[in-house]
Amino acid sequence: MFEPSTLKDIANALGLSTSTISRALRDTHEISSKTKKIVLEYAEKINYRPNPIALSLKERRSKSIGVVVSEVANHYFSQAINGIESIAYNRGYHVIISQTHESFDRERINIQHLASRSVDGLLVSLSAETSDTTHLKDLHKRGLPMVFFDRVTQEIETHQVIANNEKGAFEATEHLINKGCKRIAHLTSSDHLSISIERLNGYKKALAQYNMSVEQAYIKYCPHGGMFYDEVETAIKELLKLKEKPDAIFVAGDRLSIGCLTVLKNLKIKVPEDLEITGFSNSDVLDLMNPLMTAVRQPAFEMGQIATTMLLGLIESKYPVYDFKKEVLDTSLFIR
Repeated sequence: MFEPSTLKDIANALGLSTSTISRALRDTHEISSKTKKIVLEYAEKINYRPNPIALSLKERRSKSIGVVVSEVANHYFSQAINGIESIAYNRGYHVIISQTHESFDRERINIQHLASRSVDGLLVSLSAETSDTTHLKDLHKRGLPMVFFDRVTQEIETHQVIANNEKGAFEATEHLINKGCKRIAHLTSSDHLSISIERLNGYKKALAQYNMSVEQAYIKYCPHGGMFYDEVETAIKELLKLKEKPDAIFVAGDRLSIGCLTVLKNLKIKVPEDLEITGFSNSDVLDLMNPLMTAVRQPAFEMGQIATTMLLGLIESKYPVYDFKKEVLDTSLFIR
């Protein structure tokens, strides 16, 4: 079993007291420069590192933050995590990442585990199954700082960072309308997720602006955001069985977009000849795929950075914070 070196080990090796070793490592003025040099050189030699648990007990801080996302393989989340880490590590915080795989139960267990590990705060993007946020409310009431990004809840009063989903969805749908599409379907994630609601609104607004009716049969929900192939395949097959088949689909998610192209390829549906597609995706893989797909890109890296800066502000504030912000960042439509 790995046993890290302790202050006591250094003290025994050098014939000094543990308090002298501790002061020398903290570079306090009471210890002579000669002693400090001996202690620091020995500490370096044995690769001594302070015990983070002991430090956290002393400072009542673990200098770590928990991040809860659906899956790291999702290009949006991998980019957001890069943004989170770029801020956290520069500020001396460790980042502990957990994946829900769109499961409410796994989200609840992961959050309980992070809280029991005494993280200083949480950055949360809700799972597709999550409609009950009691597990988060309880921790928030007990004083655990948290910030929501991408998939947010209105039930907990704290900072939020989101993309302008409605505008992005409007532009993606408008792009299809401008290409002459008349029957535009919408493939989205679970109906209660904030991103699903906002993107559906953008889709409906675009149709309304161009005097096109919203057909409920053209709106398909994938409760796990396309994590399961069968879910996407079923939704697309149902659309293709309609008497008035859609001539285009606006897909409202990163994983859903790539899943949709895969299903259509397997069904031998040609894009864009048989069906036009636009989506929400931060994946560069789209540039390699045939056919190319026009997609809405979110500023994931910046969203991660802003959310982390907000969270560290809550953690390090000497006074309770009551003034919360909702940051809305612009999306961009990449026409391929």
